[in-house]
Amino acid sequence: MRKVVEQIRAQQASDGDGVKLLRVFGGARPERFDPFLMLDEFGSDVASDYIGGFPPHPHRGFETVTYMLQGKMEHRDHMGNVGLLNDSDVQWMTAGRGIIHSEMPRQTEGRMRGFQLWVNLPAANKMKPAHYQDIPGDDIPVYTFSNFSVKAIAGQITLGDTLVKGYFDVPDTQAMMLDIYLAPGSIVELPLESSMTSLVYTYDGAVTLGEDRVPARQQTLSRMAGEGALQVTNNGTEEARLLVLAGEPLREPIVQHGPFVMNSVAEIEQAIQDYQAGVLAG
Repeated sequence: MRKVVEQIRAQQASDGDGVKLLRVFGGARPERFDPFLMLDEFGSDVASDYIGGFPPHPHRGFETVTYMLQGKMEHRDHMGNVGLLNDSDVQWMTAGRGIIHSEMPRQTEGRMRGFQLWVNLPAANKMKPAHYQDIPGDDIPVYTFSNFSVKAIAGQITLGDTLVKGYFDVPDTQAMMLDIYLAPGSIVELPLESSMTSLVYTYDGAVTLGEDRVPARQQTLSRMAGEGALQVTNNGTEEARLLVLAGEPLREPIVQHGPFVMNSVAEIEQAIQDYQAGVLAG
């Protein structure tokens, strides 16, 4: 079984126009999460925590995955595209060469909760044209087993005799993103390729991981290592929910400057110049 080699507690942060969120991981030593770059959880019942949203801002060199649990978020970009994400919807956006977009709440009260994940692109694809898909939550496959269920956003994995196949296929990294619900007393084993990076973010309840049963409480990211299956156990009396992320590392240099993620300082400088000149997304 894979073992826990690092645990990180999500930290309170603010982004956009004062949106309060939890930064799960991102920043220093990004190679240990390769091919993933960052994960944020946002969620509040208080409109002032999210109403400012994320006014127009640029991206280049990676992909963003926005997964709404609750709430309404509108996306607009420099190409004139407009999309509305509702409860359980997913947007997979490839920034590629460049995109300038905004993400703004379309509610003034009530609960808003969700995640944004950043997935790196290989050097060969960092300058591809921007593209995105808004997918209704009902179109995301859900697989139900005796004591757990899996919402398969991306990637594929075989559980028992069942091929669990996500909505999105990510050829560059075979990136997997699963939202898993575990009933009390349940165990799930996820067979992963030994070369894959594997991360578990417990966002509701608590679980234990691996044969050593390492506790992973709510709002904790666990980075796993070693070969074999990723084992998750819910020993408690309450349900647990978690995101499982897995993918093949790109093993390329990672140079990040805010919303730009490239392979060299020179490429970052070019991105900044392109943005200032108004040709980032040309």
